Order: sequence, then structure tokens, then C-alpha cells
Amino acid sequence: MSEDTQALAQRIEELKQRIQELETELQKQQAEKVELAQLALKRFEQMQLLRRQIFGRRAEKLDEEDRRQLLLFNEAELILLAEGSQAPEAPRVEVRAHSRQKSGRKPLPPELPRVETVHDISEEEKQCACGRPLLRIGEETLEKFEVIPPRMRVRRHLRPKYACHACEGSGDESRAAVRIAPVPAQLLPRSIASPALVAYILVGKFCDSLPFYRQEKQFARIGVEISRQDMANWSIAVAKRVQPLLQLLRQQILQGPLVQIDETTVQVMGEPGRPNTSKSYMWVFLGGKPGQPVVDYQYHPTRSGSVPAQVLGDYHGYIQTDGYDGYDELAAQPGIVAVGCWAHVRRKFFEAKEVAKGKGSADAALGMINALFTIERTLREQDLTPQQFLNRRHQQAQPVLEKLLGWLQERRDQVPESVTLGKAIHYAIGQWPKLLRYLDAVVLSPDNNACERAIRPFVIGRKNWMLSGSPAGAEASSAWYSLIETAKLNGIEPYLYLNYVLCRLPESDKPEDYQVLLPWNIPKESLLDFESGRLA
Repeated sequence: MSEDTQALAQRIEELKQRIQELETELQKQQAEKVELAQLALKRFEQMQLLRRQIFGRRAEKLDEEDRRQLLLFNEAELILLAEGSQAPEAPRVEVRAHSRQKSGRKPLPPELPRVETVHDISEEEKQCACGRPLLRIGEETLEKFEVIPPRMRVRRHLRPKYACHACEGSGDESRAAVRIAPVPAQLLPRSIASPALVAYILVGKFCDSLPFYRQEKQFARIGVEISRQDMANWSIAVAKRVQPLLQLLRQQILQGPLVQIDETTVQVMGEPGRPNTSKSYMWVFLGGKPGQPVVDYQYHPTRSGSVPAQVLGDYHGYIQTDGYDGYDELAAQPGIVAVGCWAHVRRKFFEAKEVAKGKGSADAALGMINALFTIERTLREQDLTPQQFLNRRHQQAQPVLEKLLGWLQERRDQVPESVTLGKAIHYAIGQWPKLLRYLDAVVLSPDNNACERAIRPFVIGRKNWMLSGSPAGAEASSAWYSLIETAKLNGIEPYLYLNYVLCRLPESDKPEDYQVLLPWNIPKESLLDFESGRLA
């Protein structure tokens, strides 16, 4: 081979190698371009989410344009057995005749006390021109609502002393010369605080989100000095005394068929071995027997899955949570059936819809998820036996679930997991077995919203008081939120319930004494038999 031929062959090999290097470089640049585009989209979505959190609406509600868009994905075929199959005949519902209520302001509650002020004409105007007196033929009534500020008073406990002036007690050496009634049992000995005052302060903070420093100012305006430190000390001291009652409530949770669990952050000062900037957690457990719901708040420094596992112990039944992997340890225990939450799935697709540049993919998922909630709400409104309810729930929801799963699997490989829509898709597929389990029992619902509603008062209060001053304060907060929210779930006004419990507490020392303080064991009329915190 000539030198020119060899040089040409070498040149060709060099060019092939260069072409290969350029192709590799081009592929690398294209991959970097795709990665940068995904990163830019991810940053754009994060910016959109932050803008929505700061300036936008928090509720997952759809405007009129959104609802029209979702109609494209929420057709009647979603609740049929399958595409192209014969639709089952819709059940006929008899609607009873009803009368439409007149619009306008609702009347004031009849149980409120009425004070009458009569606006009458003069005696002269009550005389007719014919000389006879006018007769009263009726009246017109106008009601105005008044608010009277809380009345403050001091209850003096008097204990008369008795002695014999004749023998000065020598006639009966076995008994005291001076006799006096024993000091009544006190909620807080050597304190000015009565059960009514403590209940008023606790409801102010843990129900109405009024921090102790604001209540301190309110008392100062009426000339009473009660420091925020005193209020905090009373809260902690009395919380220790209601622990037996809280233990009964926790036992009640374990006796129910379902426990819903959620958690949120709380900042606690002075935790041993931890900086004050550390995040701690308030866990919420919602359960109980049918008709006897219980909310149990528990403060823990950690979000570890060992917390719910320790709290529930050997519980057997359903647990319903979001997709946080800390619940996996609990779900793996024998006798536990883990149920997912469709509200969390819907929330992720709603976020994807809010940050998307265009409409389409997230709307399709939202349309099918909303169809599941519509089916559930419609069936709950009907008078069905448990078996009828389960049969119709399966019949109507199963086609929607099958269509949604097919859509998720199709889109999983098309949408990067790094973007908001991709995260929503992968989250739904990862939770799918748990999401299906709500179909199996009447006691189950598609979402964990009841527990989220129970934790919302704490989240609202946290915005006002920001943090807990000590672990003891966080423990006390969990106790009062538990009692107040449990009372509300059982239809009892929180102040009446706390007032009743705190009045009975000093004389309670046996298990049966605390049993009668459970909300469902208190006759409603007994709650009203109080006068400023004292049993009638």
C-alpha cells in the first residue's frame, strides 16, 4: 500500500473517531438541554406554588372556567361498568315534597333570654276624639341582638367556727374544742383560680386562638391582674390532673374500627439536648366507637414512624393516613389494614393544575377523582343498608378507578417525575393499593379529611402563639386540644364541658369517677346546671 493510501486510510479513521466524539458530545449536550429544561420547569412550578401559597387561594376550589374544563374528563361514561358496555339502570330516588324556606335573616335562637322594652304612646294619644279610650288591638315586635361582656365576680368560701363557751371543749375530749367544716377540695390549692376561670382561659387559647398575653391585656382592661405566667402555670398544673381522663379517651380510640392519623410541626423551647430552632411534632389520632368520636393530640419531638406504632400498640383495625413513609412501620404490623387518602392525591394534581402553563393532563385526573367523591357523597345521602351501600359503591366506583389507573400508567413514562405533575402521578401509583381499600367497609371514606379538620384548630392557633415555651407546655396544649376537640365532635360546647370536668376533678380519684366525665356519659341538661362554675 502506497504512502498516500495509508495516509488516506488513517485520515478516514481519524474522521470516523471525530464524528463519534461529536455524536457523543451532541448526545451529552442534548441530555443536558433536556435536564436544564426540566430543571427550569421545576423551578417555574416551585415559583408558581410559592406565589399561590403567599398570594393565592388555599382552598382546592374550581372557578367556572375550571368546571367547564373538567366536564371534558368527567363524562357519564366514567361511572359505567366499562367503555362500550351496557349502562346499568340508574336507581330511582323518590323525592319528597318540600316547602321552600323564605329567604332572609334567620331568627334569633329562642333559648336566648328576652328583655322587653315597651315603647308606648302617651295617655293623651290613647283617647279617641269621640271621648272613648282606645283599645289595644295588637303590637309590633322588633328584636335586636345584644352582647354583654363577661361578668367577673369573686366567690367567697365561708367556714363558720363553733366552740362551747361553757366547758370550752372539756366535756368531750375525743373531739376538737373548735369545730369547722373541712376545706373543700380545690382544683388549684392556694390559687385564686376557680374551675370557671381556668375553663374560660383555656377555651380562649385552645378554642378561640387567643394567646395568654392577649388575655392578660383583656383582664387588665377590667382592672384584674392575671399574668400570662400564671395562666401558663395553671394550664400545665391542671393538665396533669386530667391525665386519667385522657387515658380513657385513648382507650376509646383503640376500641373503634378505624383510626385516622395526621401530624404537624410545632416549635418547642427548652427541649433537652435540642436547639430551640428544632422542629417537633403534634400528632393527632381520630377514632372511637360509632357515635363516640375521640380526638387525641400527642406531642412528640420526632416524626419517626415509631410514634404511631407505640401509640396504637396491639391495635387491630383500619388506619387511614397520607403517603408519608413513616407510617409503613405501623402498616406492617399484624392486624393493621392501611388505607390511603384520595384528598392528598387530588391535592397534588390540583397543585399541578395551578402551576401548569396549559390545561389538560391534571384536569383529566381531577375529573376522575372528583367523580369518585361525587359517587361517595351521593350514596351517603341515600337510605341504604350497609350491604347495598358497598355493592353500589363498588359498582359505580370501580369503572372510574380502572380508567384512572390506565391513565396514570400511560402518563407515567411520558411525564418526568421531577415536575409537579410527574410527582402527582408517581404518588398516586405508589399509593394505589391503599387507595382502593376504602371500597371494602362502610366505616371508611375516600379521604382523611376528618382528621385534618381536627388538626386545623391547632394550626390556626399556632399562627397566633407561634411556639410552646417548654415541653411541659406542649404536653398541656395537647391535653386541652384533645378535650376541647373531642367535646366539639360530640356536640358539646367546649366551655360547658371543661367547666363541668374541672368542677368534678378535685373529687375524682377512682376510675369510675373519670368514666362519668367522658362526653357521651354526661347528660346535656347537667352541663347547664352550673352557676359560674359551681354545681347547682
